Amino acid sequence: MRNSRRHFLHTATAGLAFPIFLPQTLDALERALEPFARLTVPTASRAEEFWDEIRQAFQISPDFINLENGYSSPQPVVTLEALQKQVRRINGAISHYMRRQRADEHLAVRRQLAQLAGCPVEEIVITRNTTESMSTVIHGLDLAPGDEAVMTNQDYGSMLEEFRQQSRRRGIRCVEIGLPLHPQNDDEVVEAYERALTTRTKVLLLTHMINITGQILPARKICAMAHAHGVEVIIDAAHSFAHLVYDVPDLGGDYFGASLHKWLCTPLGVGILQIRREKIGKVWPLFGETSVGDDDIRKFERTGTQPAWTVATIPEAIRFHSLIGGARKEARLRYLQEYWTTRAREIKGVYLNTPPGERACAIANFGIEGHSPANIANQLFDRFGVFTVAIDMVAVKGVRVTPHLYTTTGDLDALVSGIRAIAS
Repeated sequence: MRNSRRHFLHTATAGLAFPIFLPQTLDALERALEPFARLTVPTASRAEEFWDEIRQAFQISPDFINLENGYSSPQPVVTLEALQKQVRRINGAISHYMRRQRADEHLAVRRQLAQLAGCPVEEIVITRNTTESMSTVIHGLDLAPGDEAVMTNQDYGSMLEEFRQQSRRRGIRCVEIGLPLHPQNDDEVVEAYERALTTRTKVLLLTHMINITGQILPARKICAMAHAHGVEVIIDAAHSFAHLVYDVPDLGGDYFGASLHKWLCTPLGVGILQIRREKIGKVWPLFGETSVGDDDIRKFERTGTQPAWTVATIPEAIRFHSLIGGARKEARLRYLQEYWTTRAREIKGVYLNTPPGERACAIANFGIEGHSPANIANQLFDRFGVFTVAIDMVAVKGVRVTPHLYTTTGDLDALVSGIRAIAS
């Protein structure tokens, strides 16, 4: 089995892992992509020659097929090398840099992120991850005993834990609802939230793209409904930012958090927090800050010393994202998901926890009758060299599959073959 698995991995990842050509600069990658400049988005999503160029920007382990990119996306080599250059640059004069240069460079990066997010820079602050962004708001709002917060049992576990702690600490009431895995329309989702609202509801937690199933929720409609009831909305966009094409204000939320090390492919440890300008003054920062006004977003920047080189690398990640194009990136990720889910839906005993069509993109979740999620994930890895993650919750039981821009259709063929073998 060991020898056959090695042969399988070698053939399945041929041309993918550790390619001979790796573009060392984004200028080189830009030149490589020039012949594809006129491709329409639908055509580009299936143009394997284009994605071959993108694939070569990544250096991926040959030991397995990685279909668990939802945890964190690998950095392309150009971004990884940019990080290493920033470490060397800053480390050589670190105290001088931190005291004399960091503030100006940090602001310049914030401006680039604000442009990418479609927000005023006065509403954006750089954090370490989505959890920090969301926690800042959840703990920073003045919620009183008896106030209610509405969320779902499919929201990210850390966010639910933050609200549960607020329940213990401040006496607020957490209202957890269920959501349909396969809604017939947007109204079905909106109404699920609306039924939970009361006159005591103060805030609603909304996961834009649910991390365990990949379902994309109609954020703008949910926010409009909540606001009509006088309820504020906190949007967890950990998986939708730089994955789907949108401007943050268009979602309609009051507070927004995302991680950049997921779909923007930055180094680990950076995220963003966006707060509507008129809402900044009502949120307490997690750390004391009196050097700026209560309505100044910079009050959230006092979090202690952090690796400045990680933030300094963000512009390289933004340029890589821009060279591909947000619309082409989204279309490709949806194409890859539909490539394998369309086939998996036809296998007897297999069920999908992810809705079809525009209600999902890269992430999808499936199960096999008679098999636990852990059993499926372990068999996929041990027998077929395909790495996924088991999701075993009350709301969802299945295996999450998350391809990336470097994923080939051959990788997904291997996944489907493994699913078919386990199901049979």
